[in-house]
Amino acid sequence: MCALVVGVLAASAPVLPAQAFVPVQVASSGTQPPTDPLVGAPGLGDPYYPDDGNGGYHVEHYAVAIDYDPPTRTLTGTARLSAVSTQPLREFDLDFNGPAVQQVTVDDLPAGFASAGKHKLVITPALPILPGLPFTVTVRYSGIEADTPDAGWTISPSGGAFAAGEPHSAATWYPLNDTPLDKATFDLTVTVPRQWQVVSNGMRIRDEVNGPKRTVQWATRHPTLGYLTTVAIDHFEFLNQRRADGTPLISAFAPQAGSRKALERRLPEVLDFLESLYGPYPFESGGGIYVDTDLHFSLETQTRPIYAPWTDLNTVVHENTHQWWGDSMSVRHWSDVCLNECFASYTADYLWPERKEGKDVDAQYRMTIAKLRDNPKFWAIPLQNPGAGREFTAVYYRGPLFLHALRHLIGDGVFFPAVARFVQSHADGRASMPEFRRFVQDTTHTDLSGFFAAWLDASTPPPDRYLYPGSLHA
Repeated sequence: MCALVVGVLAASAPVLPAQAFVPVQVASSGTQPPTDPLVGAPGLGDPYYPDDGNGGYHVEHYAVAIDYDPPTRTLTGTARLSAVSTQPLREFDLDFNGPAVQQVTVDDLPAGFASAGKHKLVITPALPILPGLPFTVTVRYSGIEADTPDAGWTISPSGGAFAAGEPHSAATWYPLNDTPLDKATFDLTVTVPRQWQVVSNGMRIRDEVNGPKRTVQWATRHPTLGYLTTVAIDHFEFLNQRRADGTPLISAFAPQAGSRKALERRLPEVLDFLESLYGPYPFESGGGIYVDTDLHFSLETQTRPIYAPWTDLNTVVHENTHQWWGDSMSVRHWSDVCLNECFASYTADYLWPERKEGKDVDAQYRMTIAKLRDNPKFWAIPLQNPGAGREFTAVYYRGPLFLHALRHLIGDGVFFPAVARFVQSHADGRASMPEFRRFVQDTTHTDLSGFFAAWLDASTPPPDRYLYPGSLHA
């Protein structure tokens, strides 16, 4: 994510008939406590969002199909989840706060379902699921989609819509296991009136017009997280490009975003630059979705970032850096968000200006430190563990300083190979800040414990020896 930041700090059981299963509001995830060995946990204990995600299973693939009518904002959807159980299950949860659920089946048998809390769909299979076995869940739902700007389903000026939000957005339009701990492949089929176009993640594998309707299918073969999936429906214009290696780059522009085409034509150059830093581009396609909605952030939706109207080249570099740092390699917990945002911000704010524009970023660093060293607010939020609701703050403006100081402390010959190896070794997976600290320490004889503690754990300025390591002291 690249936020629009202003201010001084600017430099995420028996079989019953189907009609017996009706959605009701319940106070908790079923009648049994979460410790019941036959009930999947109604949350996975993320330090910031403990109710996110669900225990008892792992999702391998989402096949989502929606029919959306822009004039009425009516969304009718079917989501089929292919999963594997990790324990016996007579009850488990999905995360969903979209249109009303009409039917749920588990392994094609009608299942009980109920709504719990703000975003839980509690499912009771007709037959208990045995541990270690594959199973499918199909959820059918329909209703008028709520407009949730900056947090999920968002209505565009044209009457179209798109989905964007971090750390949550997917649950506003399809049910899922909404946690960084459970990545899965994803395909989406969308039916709209024929005059509308549809963009999503990965590759477009079908675009057919049949009478008054258009049906478009997108799919990605790489696992992804919920907030990194998207759909955008609008009167798009398209820009089709290819990288030198043949990777297709498909970009879409909402009616009032056409002026950004010149910017997006630089995407092959941007990806080439990022590949030189972090290794091969990790996905089968790329591109961008340029909306004309008053959005307060741009977002690194996988393979095809969503760009707000204020997007500039810095934003394009930032969001595409996330394709490595955040998308291919995702965070383990939301407290690890520096892995995403510190690297995306450092790449866009320091490495691109230095290597592509010839700027003296050491001078830029010294000037920033001189200006903000004595400002307590600048240092108040630690990078390692910013805190719930504060995770998208210091990582943008202090994260680049941390990485630039680390680079000077261990030297370019250690820093750049180390970060490339780290992100490549976690491709299609996840990592944490403690893992990153251990990994970098193992690449050098320099003791980094004091440096990491001062830059990542503290809420005060680091001592001079860590503020001005190596040639930064000059």
